[in-house]
Amino acid sequence: MSLWQRRSYLLHGAGLLVLAVLMVAAMRQLQQPLWDDPEIALEIGGTYEEMRKNSTAPFSPLIRGHVWGGIPETDARLRFIDPQYGFDTPLARFFAVTFNDNVIEAVRMSPQVEPLLVDDALKVVLDLQDQLRAKGWVAKGLRNNPTIVDTPEWRAYLSKGILHGRSYWQTGDKYQVSLVVGRFKDYRNPTEERYLITLALAKPWTPFDEIEDMYDEPSHFPAPQPK
Repeated sequence: MSLWQRRSYLLHGAGLLVLAVLMVAAMRQLQQPLWDDPEIALEIGGTYEEMRKNSTAPFSPLIRGHVWGGIPETDARLRFIDPQYGFDTPLARFFAVTFNDNVIEAVRMSPQVEPLLVDDALKVVLDLQDQLRAKGWVAKGLRNNPTIVDTPEWRAYLSKGILHGRSYWQTGDKYQVSLVVGRFKDYRNPTEERYLITLALAKPWTPFDEIEDMYDEPSHFPAPQPK
C-alpha cells in the first residue's frame, strides 16, 4: 500500500467511528460532566500519553499494537498544539482520533454539537479558515475547491444540497486539513436548512502539486469562484 493510500485509508477509517459516536451522544447529553473547558490537545505524530497529559477531557483507553480509533468521553474542542501551525475548534460531539499503536496519525471531527443553521455554520468555517491563514497554512486545490466565503452565491450553492463546500489547506509536507460543509437532514428540525461541518487533519494525503493539472474536465456543479 502506498503512503498516499495509507493516509487516505487512515482518514476514511476514522469515519467508521461515526456510528459509535452517535450511539454515545445520547448518553453524553444525560451525563455530560461539568468540565470548565473540555478539550483534547494533540499534535500529529505525538503520542497518546502526551495527548492525555495535555487534555482536560477524558479519552478512550489506549489499545497497544494496532491501528485503532479513539474518541473523547465527553463533548470536547480540539486544540492542535503545533507551535507554528496550531489552531482551535469549537466544541465537538463527533471527534475521532486515529492511532498507530500510541502514535497519533489523523483526526476527523465535526466542530459542532448539533446541525447548524447556515449563518452559524459559515461563521465556524470562516473562523477556522482565518485561523489557518493567519498561521501560515496555504489553500490548495483552488481550481476545483476554492476557499469558502459568505456570499449569496455560496449560500445558494450550499442550499441546493447537491455538493458540499470544501477547502484544503496545507503546510508544505507537514500537515493537511480539509474543511467540508454541507446540508444535513436534521430530524429534530425538519423544516429548517441545517448544516454539518467536517474537519480532517493528518500528514498530507492529497498530492495537489502532482495532480492539479491532471484533471481538466470541469465540474457539473462548480463551487463559486472568487470574483
